[in-house]
Amino acid sequence: MVHIRFEGRSYDVTEQQVEVTTNMSDRQIKNQLSHYLDISTNRLQNYVIDRRPSGDLIIRPEAVYG
Repeated sequence: MVHIRFEGRSYDVTEQQVEVTTNMSDRQIKNQLSHYLDISTNRLQNYVIDRRPSGDLIIRPEAVYG
């Protein structure tokens, strides 16, 4: 499962829907997600990809504290 949090919206999709695999680099995953979301890749520049022990991926904005 791939959970995407982008501009206040959440998307839950399968790896097949966005054509990603867990062994892809963050850059490759962001590139595939930009195609899926129909946006420029640079809009995901400050996003983090959390790789969960279950194999799920969470793509979210970088957290800023303080």
